[in-house]
Amino acid sequence: MMRAPHIGLLEAGARGTIADVAGVTVGHCTLAQGAVQTGVTVVRPHGGDVYRSKVPAAACVINGFGKSIGLVQVEELGVLETPIALTNTFGVGTVANAQIRAAIAANPRIGREDPSVNPLVFECNDGYLNDMQGLAVDEAHYASALDACREDFGRGAVGAGRGMSCFELKGGIGSASRIARIGGHVHTTGALVLANFGRLAQLTIAGDAVGRTLHAARDACQKPEQGSIIMLLATDAPLDARQLRRLAARAAAGLARTGSVYGHGSGDIALAFTTAYTVAHDADFIALPPLVSDARLDPLFQAAADSVEQAILDALFNAETVAGRDGHRRLSLNDALKQRP
Repeated sequence: MMRAPHIGLLEAGARGTIADVAGVTVGHCTLAQGAVQTGVTVVRPHGGDVYRSKVPAAACVINGFGKSIGLVQVEELGVLETPIALTNTFGVGTVANAQIRAAIAANPRIGREDPSVNPLVFECNDGYLNDMQGLAVDEAHYASALDACREDFGRGAVGAGRGMSCFELKGGIGSASRIARIGGHVHTTGALVLANFGRLAQLTIAGDAVGRTLHAARDACQKPEQGSIIMLLATDAPLDARQLRRLAARAAAGLARTGSVYGHGSGDIALAFTTAYTVAHDADFIALPPLVSDARLDPLFQAAADSVEQAILDALFNAETVAGRDGHRRLSLNDALKQRP
């Protein structure tokens, strides 16, 4: 199997995934049987109770064709209160309910003496391969993905990525990391993407317009963009929510370099969080560590753009060919490249 080329000048972390940011883990629950090709992926920012120890975060909506839950409160308060969940479009409500139940189980005062909890679920439409009308995702699948969270995790056609398409090939879950040095300090930034976007002719790999050749070989017609991508960025650099939103915005640079134009029907959303500190639920005051100066953020911006681009390629190169509903099939990039003239 061919591997993706290394993107940019920054080095990767030891694993080359978002889990290079200490404390971050990822788990999948994959449903792959006949017309059901879908699943749930969970990203835990730390191993504790995220409701009690909230994580600074911010989102950037690049193109808002999406059905996510929880973004309004993240924008207002600048923290996460649950792990981050990914699934298909019709599974969002079910997974949000599962997040709420899990938070209540750990904190029985939620919604009574304590405030409610803000579930955070992102989605992409996997309806080409998966029978979304079957509503196959249930609350137990979230619990299974949460329980499966580890530093070492699968990529490609797994979890929420099982039924996703990318550049009219098989897409899914991809991840990458980059090391940035600021004022003598070393910081890791990692990305995880749910890649489900793009037209084949647009596909660009490390500057090489590979998609043009593959598109011509298929004699395919150009269709409007109807996909989406969720881009999650984790960093151990001490940033506040305003700076994290700036970091999330740089995900768009990495996305664009793969050939995306953020089409009308594409939901392109980035969220960035830091593990450098947490915000206690019951705190009267918040003690912040010294934050990175805005004037010193460029290495982190570079790490964000490069790791997102690398993560998209990681999803493509790790995915397998998948057949789903009504005989629909998505060829993996590796299988497509074998057929290239």
